[in-house]
Parts: sequence; C-alpha cells; structure tokens
Amino acid sequence: MYKEFYGFSERPFSKTPDPRFLYRSRMHKEALARLLYAVEERDLILLTGEIGCGKTTLSRTLMDELETQYRVIVFINPRLDPMEFLRALALRLGIAEPSRFKTDLLEQIGAELFQLYQQGICPVLVIDEAQLVPQKETFDEIRLLTNFQLDDRNLMSVVLMGQSELRKRLAHKAYEPLRQRIGMQYDLKPLGREETEAYIDHRVKVAGGKAGLFLAPAIDRIYEYSGGVPRKINHAASLALLEGFGRDAHRISAEIVDSIMGELDLGP
Repeated sequence: MYKEFYGFSERPFSKTPDPRFLYRSRMHKEALARLLYAVEERDLILLTGEIGCGKTTLSRTLMDELETQYRVIVFINPRLDPMEFLRALALRLGIAEPSRFKTDLLEQIGAELFQLYQQGICPVLVIDEAQLVPQKETFDEIRLLTNFQLDDRNLMSVVLMGQSELRKRLAHKAYEPLRQRIGMQYDLKPLGREETEAYIDHRVKVAGGKAGLFLAPAIDRIYEYSGGVPRKINHAASLALLEGFGRDAHRISAEIVDSIMGELDLGP
C-alpha cells in the first residue's frame, strides 16, 4: 500500500527471514563467520540469542553462502522423540524406508552418510528453535550423530540454534556429554542504537528506498521500544510507514512513531 509512495520495490520490514535483508552488524558477521567455520570443519556449533535477534535469518544466509558440496537439512519444529527425530533425519537424507528398529535405523543413517561422503557431499543438520526439543534423549541422539566419523573428520555438521533458555538448559550437568561435543558457540545480542539506525537504513535501501527515511528522533523511539531486537524494530518500522503514508509524510518523525506505540503492546 505504501510501497510506491516511499519508492519501494518491496516491503522493507517483512517478517520473513530473507537473507538479502540481513544487516551484518559486528555480532552478525561474527556469528556467520563461526557458523561457516564450524560447517567447514564438520563440527557441532551452538548459536543462541533472544527471540527476534536474527538467528533464523542467519541460518538462511548460511545456506546461501555454502557451496554445492553441502546439503542443508533444516528442522524448524524439533518437538520430536528420539525415534521420530532419527526417522525424520533418515528421510531427509534420502533413505526411502527408514527402519522402525533403532539399531537398524542407525546403520542405515551411517551407511547413507558414508555414501554421501564418497560422493563429496557433507550434510549440514540445522536444528532451529532447539529449546523446543522435548526430551534429553533426543539431544543424546543429536550428540551421537557426531560419532559418525572417519579417522580425520565427522561425516556431518550440526548447528543447534535456539533462544537463550537453551544455553541455560544445556548448562545442567545432565548435558555435560553434549557440551563436550560442542566445538564452537556464540550468543547473539540485540543491536545498539547506532546499529539500529544502520539496520533500518539498510533494509530501506535493499527495498529500493533511500537512507534517512526515518529521522533520528524516530529511530530513538524505535530503539527505546525494541531494545535493538530486529523483529521488534521491523514491527515498529512497518507500522510507522503505514501511519506515515496515511499522513502523506515523506519522512518518518518521532511524532509518527509515538502515534503507533499503542499498537505495539498487546498487554493491558
């Protein structure tokens, strides 16, 4: 509705995790570098961060940047018991009829991983929202995937991504065996005030607009509301553009942002 008015070719603050819109802050660049390194080393990496900090967008960017010898397998809803997880993994690896018996199923997975290795393909298992894994036993199966290895390398990479509560959960002594397998980890933090401004300008430019559409006081208000969390920034900025369009305002002021604050909070 407001695209033509502001000169956009597409919406700049969509909720979808489009890698083109990733603003590579210092933290996001560091997180992506660690993800790429862990995948290349066929290691297990843990990436955490609070809701809306950009973890899923980073995973999509990782997929885009990996070369053709990597096959990415993504679990976006990991609420699975151990056998459900292993059977789902087997199917995504290309095993047409996964066994219903665990020992045979693990042999099938191991054989398929070795066959992929011979073909020069490295599977990359990405488990998003890993804090939703319901049972410790499922985490045990994830850990044991690192046992599929040759003398000098693992046969697959594993990326665990989740909210900050995942890090707290894995700190429990029951998860010590899994923690010992984690080769690298990174905790993604919200953006600072200046990064929030750069983030907004970046998304506006990717969508075909011009930097500076949001005035500095407006960005101050958005930062105060969002705390630098990208998803909350998107929500506020999107509503502000709608309000600005309705007012025939070619730049977004603090007054416009203030006027939509009541729509941002669903609480009492």
